[in-house]
Amino acid sequence: MKLALIAAASLVLAGVAFGQAASESSASPVSFEVASIKASGPLDPAAILAGKAHFGIYINKARVDIGNVNLMGLICWAYNVKPNEIAGNPDWLNVGMNADRFDILAKIPDGAGESQVPEMMQTLLAQRFHLQAHREKRDLHVYVLVVGKSGSKLKEADPEPAETAQAADGSSAEPAPAKGEVSFGNGENRVSMKPTSRGMAINTKETGPMRIVPAAGSLRMEADRMSMETFAGLLSQYLGRPVVDQTELKGKYRVSLEIAMDTVMTMARNMGMNAPGATNSAATPADAASEPSSGSSLFAAVQQLGLRLESRKLPYDIVVIDHVERIPTEN
Repeated sequence: MKLALIAAASLVLAGVAFGQAASESSASPVSFEVASIKASGPLDPAAILAGKAHFGIYINKARVDIGNVNLMGLICWAYNVKPNEIAGNPDWLNVGMNADRFDILAKIPDGAGESQVPEMMQTLLAQRFHLQAHREKRDLHVYVLVVGKSGSKLKEADPEPAETAQAADGSSAEPAPAKGEVSFGNGENRVSMKPTSRGMAINTKETGPMRIVPAAGSLRMEADRMSMETFAGLLSQYLGRPVVDQTELKGKYRVSLEIAMDTVMTMARNMGMNAPGATNSAATPADAASEPSSGSSLFAAVQQLGLRLESRKLPYDIVVIDHVERIPTEN
């Protein structure tokens, strides 16, 4: 059960924690003033939950501190995409939690803003991992999220809480972690997690307060304030295929989703966890067309919300990797 909770929390993180949109590429590429890259050890979910791991992406004024993030995560963050929106992946890039991971320290040059950091990461990936990539539109097999024939059963979220307090220097002041709470990332990327007597509590900008609670043969995920775009992104983590929001529901909603335990365990195995009883259903890259063998119970769970998932082939913007190297050049 602990493994299932960690897997579910990790998928929430994958869906929303790197949500900072990349800025438009400038005429001349921007880059960090200086950056160092070091290999880090394997990801330890238990250490993360205990607050003993250097993990996540932190931006503090002119400094960027990235801890224990794999190359796929760096590419996704730099280009503002999810793994199933990338094509041309070499096999070694798709090994989940067992992937090579890196710690990165970088300095933002004077005059540059935080919104330019993803573009600087693109430059760093090109310089140090020799990443060559381009964007293109392809006809892909996707799932489309639409409102069911009987209408949505979702309830509007409560009003947004007051804005985060400002620190003395005018920047947003991050709230201090509560007792037993683990917090990583900051600003738009801040995620906090806390084990509870019933399961786990998570809080992100994209979901609001969220609870993951064990049920009979399943996990129940309850979010207080989730947009349909974020919900579609979360579903895509389980289905291994892009999910396009076409509900036309523009607000934020209270969302409860029941996920069968075998689906959670399968995704845990695909992330590199030792998950017994999981079936073989690795998440597919953007250019694959196979139907996922897990996650079928999600279709029924989504229908309980008055929504529906439809399989279609649509033009979709993706990032195509032309070349990338596994080991970065030396600092």
